[in-house]
Amino acid sequence: MDRSQEMAVFVAVVDAGSFVGAIDTLRMSKAAVSRYVESLEQRIGVRLLHRTTRRLSLTEEGRLFYQRAREILEAMDNAEAEVSSRTQVPGGLVRVNVPLSFGVSHLAPLWGDFMAAWPQIDLDITLNDRVVDLVDEGYDLAVRISTLPDSSMVCRKLASTAMVVCASPGYLARHEAPRHPRDLAAHRVLAYTHLSGRDEWHFHGPDGKVLVRTEARVYSNNGDTCRAIALRDGGVILQPDFMIGEDVKAGRLIRLMPEYRSIELGIYAVYPSRKQLPLKVRCLIDFLSDAFRVPPWDLRPEA
Repeated sequence: MDRSQEMAVFVAVVDAGSFVGAIDTLRMSKAAVSRYVESLEQRIGVRLLHRTTRRLSLTEEGRLFYQRAREILEAMDNAEAEVSSRTQVPGGLVRVNVPLSFGVSHLAPLWGDFMAAWPQIDLDITLNDRVVDLVDEGYDLAVRISTLPDSSMVCRKLASTAMVVCASPGYLARHEAPRHPRDLAAHRVLAYTHLSGRDEWHFHGPDGKVLVRTEARVYSNNGDTCRAIALRDGGVILQPDFMIGEDVKAGRLIRLMPEYRSIELGIYAVYPSRKQLPLKVRCLIDFLSDAFRVPPWDLRPEA
């Protein structure tokens, strides 16, 4: 018998929990399903399943073989999909969810280029900072900015962004610039509501790790609002360099305490499953990966 078919039948039986349960999935008779599993056990010389009239369970060897068989079958599916995709023309609708500020400042200018490169792919783009459920809400892809990717999803890292403390020259003309993170306690802070830790700002500098508790004058669930107030001399902000990088380079905002680094976040393309990833989604992920290979906001050379 075909070895891959034996594995596929065995995995289907385990997933279904019974020989009868696997019949609909495999579109085989119960006798045929039994023959494949028996042939597999005879060929490798090991019992894989404990069978009773009421239940079916894996032996220790069966549990190991099941795990390996699933991996092999998934690898085969992925290999076929990858080769098949080379002869296909990607097309159709891709539903994408992206963060508001990053979506406006760095993704919006790219969509036209993507559509020109892939004219048969349509986009449905939603911008918000809420963590959506990709499966329940029907999204093909999300761009997320976080310290760690969602472990329940598949992700590909597109770039990194560092959180940077800064204030305007006008504000600093009236308030002494902080030299150490603990000096922030005396400053007007403009805080992003969804920042992990909220009022606790984390740094790493010459004296090691530093944790500072700030008292915000303003809270906002939108980083652009904090940035706009800071540009009007309103206070000190901790925002990602993708948002304030151009302001720092142009001198509209001054980077504070550059020897003290705050947290770094990853920018990820997140999608529900690697298996049978639609070509249209793969094209978009590859496009974004290439676009952010050299992040335009990176302030490290100027640090």
